[in-house]
Amino acid sequence: MEVGYFAMPLHPPGADFTKTVHEDIQQLVTLDRLGYHEAWIGEHFTMEWENIPSPELVIAMALAKTKRIKLGTGVTCLAYHNPFHLAHRIAELDHLAKGRFQWGIGTGASPMDFEVFGVDAEKNEQRWLSRETVDMVLKIWEGAPLGTYENKFWRVKIPPPMPDVNFSIHLKPYQKPHPPIAVAGLSPRSDTLIMAGERGWIPMSINHTPAPTLKTHWEAVLEGAKRTGRTPGRSQWRIARDIFIADTAEEARREAIKGTMARDYYGYVYPVLAKYGYLKLFKSDPEMPDSAVTLDYIVDNIWVVGSVEDVVAKLRKLYKDVGGFGVLLAMHHEWKPRAKWLRSMELLVNEVIPALADLR
Repeated sequence: MEVGYFAMPLHPPGADFTKTVHEDIQQLVTLDRLGYHEAWIGEHFTMEWENIPSPELVIAMALAKTKRIKLGTGVTCLAYHNPFHLAHRIAELDHLAKGRFQWGIGTGASPMDFEVFGVDAEKNEQRWLSRETVDMVLKIWEGAPLGTYENKFWRVKIPPPMPDVNFSIHLKPYQKPHPPIAVAGLSPRSDTLIMAGERGWIPMSINHTPAPTLKTHWEAVLEGAKRTGRTPGRSQWRIARDIFIADTAEEARREAIKGTMARDYYGYVYPVLAKYGYLKLFKSDPEMPDSAVTLDYIVDNIWVVGSVEDVVAKLRKLYKDVGGFGVLLAMHHEWKPRAKWLRSMELLVNEVIPALADLR
């Protein structure tokens, strides 16, 4: 099992953006030094807690400061972008990374972002638009035939080259035929994870989901793979979890319930999911009332909190419950107090993951 990181990120409204974005980049530098395999950076425009609108810029700066860690968009919200622009930006970033870039894609989820870009989520426009956008990006990279490609949101014209002055659509990704593509899934039997299976892309499961829902995520990958005759490997499957490790179970639980994780849960995660009817994502039993989705329930059933021994046992159980996966993604939180969070990140990569080396 490999270990990585997923940064939405999470910063309280009113936080100093200059300070937080540089702190986020410093986290990536530290994770690289510790030997983390990969990190993914989110993209949001109107969500104050998740305050990075361009993960590509963060990745570009972090690439210059790190040596080994792979970096990826987590995710590029396809419904918000012109595919011609996107194909060129992602290809350029891939060249900067020289093999250390992974392209995470998704439909987007913020109601206000949808409103900004004129996407009607009630009609699920983001779903077909995202498919058309990624398909157009891939066509551009492959060398799209001359012509005009358009829908109600964008228009791309592929003109003939002008060889006398060396004008052409020429930029292709560094990795061939393109950087690894990853797709995030949230709901049971996620449509996006079906697409991951169809295309042979990396499936990623979001941190809110309990084991019964995670099992349906892999079923979705298998369903998609069957449609195109593929055989997906569980080693590609990423599962995200909120993780905190301390020297004792009591210390870890205390920090989770009273510290940064609790602040982020009560201040952001719970209110947003409650407002849009998504608390069901947390529920191991669909019949649970919303009032049962307490912080104690989350700590005991969704988050991975405890001593090294506790966390090893919980991850072994998760691995067994879902049938196996390849990469564990620890979720971003502000590292406050820094010493405790740095200790947790060190214990995860240096003690927990080696103790799980027998899992195949």
